[in-house]
Amino acid sequence: MKIEELQTYRAAVPLVKPFKTALRTVETAEAIVVKVTCDNGVTGWGEAPPTHVITGESLIGIEAAIQQIIRPFLLNKNLLSYETIFQGLDTILVGNSSAKAAVDMALYDCIARNCKLPLYQFLGGHKSEIDTDFTVSVNGPKEMGEDAVAYVQQGFTTLKIKVGKDEPAQDLERVQEVRKRVGKDIKIRLDANQGWNTKDAISIIRKMEDSGLDIELIEQPVKAADIAGLKQVADAVDTPIMADESVFSPRQAFEVIKTRSADLLNIKLMKAGGIYKAQIINQLAEVCGIECMVGSMIETRIGISAAAHFAASKANITRFDLDAPLLLAKDIVEGGIVYNRSKIAFSQEPGLGIRNVLID
Repeated sequence: MKIEELQTYRAAVPLVKPFKTALRTVETAEAIVVKVTCDNGVTGWGEAPPTHVITGESLIGIEAAIQQIIRPFLLNKNLLSYETIFQGLDTILVGNSSAKAAVDMALYDCIARNCKLPLYQFLGGHKSEIDTDFTVSVNGPKEMGEDAVAYVQQGFTTLKIKVGKDEPAQDLERVQEVRKRVGKDIKIRLDANQGWNTKDAISIIRKMEDSGLDIELIEQPVKAADIAGLKQVADAVDTPIMADESVFSPRQAFEVIKTRSADLLNIKLMKAGGIYKAQIINQLAEVCGIECMVGSMIETRIGISAAAHFAASKANITRFDLDAPLLLAKDIVEGGIVYNRSKIAFSQEPGLGIRNVLID
């Protein structure tokens, strides 16, 4: 099964409402869409959004990396020797994790299709359904409370609250308002997106604990490179701390795990460079007794289908943050994963189950 062609397309889908974090505001989901075709007629799909403030990649840069470097490397390669291909994909250029991820997921789509298995079964098949949270963008407390209630009414039982944009005292007000509005039975997790320093993080988390806000976990409270600060926070509070932007590669995951700088890891295909390396990160964490969550950037159902299949395949992945397609004003994917409120289900079609992508 030789790789015959690799094509790229540009996609842009508006969001229903601007997505706001401590790092950025997104109004349109842009992406480079990848289609791989093999000589036996098997095709696979992938996607890479430009997330400048996290991966450092632009739309033009992703497209250039794929077309100028990755495509020539892949053409005429035998995809049945995929271990060699994935190792080569990792080493032919430094960084460019989202570009690599888009191609990686398209290749895995082809491999699973050739085996006539849904990708989650090819990768391990641990779960046939997963339950995603829904993200509340960082805004004023009143607006965030209203948004939280709306998402609960839509059937979501876990909310991911974005904080870290302003003074920590304002974040306390935000979380208090959300908890008051949704009640005690809804699970709340926070994502500071590197928005606090170490002292402020410890102080605000302790205040939340003392206030009985019952926070499930807090994601990336400090700057990505500040592993020592991350460990200080994790050691000083009772609430579990999750590393996100601090962990792109297996080597970074190993450093966080070795130093016990976080209680949990958030794996994103766009950070890891795709499913191949994401599996290594999860295995490292599992061996050391650390559970993982699978999250995403602002992606369509192409990238989220790949992330969901990976997430469902592994026992150590116990949390899911895969609501991005629900934030979009339209759907460009035919087939793929299916949402029923917070539940994500998988068809029994092979690979990602994507039949077509509607590119303008």
